[in-house]
Amino acid sequence: MHDPIADLLTRIRNAKLAKHRYVDFRLSSIKINIVKVLLEQGFVDNYLVNDEEGEARVFLRYTAGREPVLQGLRRISSPGLRRYVTYRQIPKVLGGMGTAILSTPQGVLDGETARKKKVGGELLCLVW
Repeated sequence: MHDPIADLLTRIRNAKLAKHRYVDFRLSSIKINIVKVLLEQGFVDNYLVNDEEGEARVFLRYTAGREPVLQGLRRISSPGLRRYVTYRQIPKVLGGMGTAILSTPQGVLDGETARKKKVGGELLCLVW
């Protein structure tokens, strides 16, 4: 696998389309940090980590009408073409309804927090 972050986003996107309750993925610190940001922003319900097997499980959030809260995911920076932004260049997703996820020197942050802390970094993905 060349891009583990894209793999995680694709697994979440496919599970959302199939209306699965959860998604399993291989464990890595960057993926867990991305899932933590998704949890803080309210796009997922919870996540569990199984260190013994090296896997993690993220539980997707749905509305009362069984519609997914997470509408879309898009990978921006990739191993072949890294995208870096300053804090002034961090995009607002759907007028603030979504979020950008960045890898910064202060860790993996959502776009609004990175703007407030005035840090830029690698623009990993957009979520709405």
